[in-house]
Amino acid sequence: MATVCVIALGAWLSLSRIEWAILALTMGLVWTAEFFNTALEAVVDLASPDIHPLAKVSKDVGAAAVLIAAITSVVVGLAILGPPLWARLFGH
Repeated sequence: MATVCVIALGAWLSLSRIEWAILALTMGLVWTAEFFNTALEAVVDLASPDIHPLAKVSKDVGAAAVLIAAITSVVVGLAILGPPLWARLFGH
């Protein structure tokens, strides 16, 4: 949902090609991190169906990677979308 909102907002703000490229790379990073995390969790579940401390560590680290990617994307999104959105909304 966030990806759709960013694309719609970017279109409304008429972003430059460079801004679109940075946003695309950032969104791709988050999606890639999420896919790797999902794959990692599936492999851990397959290899260790029982509860194991190392399985928990593996899943926690994968989730942390997604969180870092998401936080990074918010920072990048604010840096790119913030100023033109502010100007559009408040006329500066």
